[in-house]
Amino acid sequence: MKTDSLFYQIFLNFPQIFFELINQPNTDIQNYEFTSREVKQLSFRLDGLFLPTQEDSNQPFYLVEVQFQGDDNLYYRLFAELFLFLRQYQPSYPWRIVVIYPSRKIERQQNHQFGNILALNQVQLIYLDELDETATNSLGVGVVKLVIESEKEAVNRAKSLISQAKEEIMEANIQENLIDLIETIIVYKLPQKTRKEIETMLGLSELKKTKVYQEALAEGEEKTNLKAVSNMIRLGLSLETIAQYLDLSLDEVQRLAKLNG
Repeated sequence: MKTDSLFYQIFLNFPQIFFELINQPNTDIQNYEFTSREVKQLSFRLDGLFLPTQEDSNQPFYLVEVQFQGDDNLYYRLFAELFLFLRQYQPSYPWRIVVIYPSRKIERQQNHQFGNILALNQVQLIYLDELDETATNSLGVGVVKLVIESEKEAVNRAKSLISQAKEEIMEANIQENLIDLIETIIVYKLPQKTRKEIETMLGLSELKKTKVYQEALAEGEEKTNLKAVSNMIRLGLSLETIAQYLDLSLDEVQRLAKLNG
């Protein structure tokens, strides 16, 4: 399962889920932008950054790493990237690092070199399988934990989350976008099943035929594409490259770019 790209989709489209995950649910997500940033000297990119939208903000920026495989070099790379980023951009806001693991057994701590840094308040390690019941009751955290559910339990858990989304989210387009995300996670988890089979398993076939769903889905796709185009323009990508990456026509990307101003 492509967990990196899946979590990127989750945090890009539902940034509030990240702040629920780190136990900061009251954070005003309008003050943050989820993006990536290139560190030019060594030509590498930080793919998961929550940056405050105001330069003089006292709020921290978050460097987010999703790690679902054991990696002895992770902390060497992660802290090197952090301090090179600080050197190049010299941000006016404090730093935080959040590393998301499926379980503690995946982590390679390297305490001899990084024990003191890992003990800092600025570093938060999240083990999805250890989140307490209170956190799990959160819809957003529940969606994230769906990624690590066994195939046997995933479908029932997804149905429960879909019911919870229908009860808790009143805005039609947000509700349908979240339901679509839940379905996408199950698609990743059950690659042997077709999308139509999964729709039937989750009880979504009739829902997707409704006019409300179709309108909400169209509105959600528009907002998602607009946000993606905006972020990619900010990174300096050409409209032609953006069109190819998002599988959109050049005319559509040009239209979205104009809406972005």
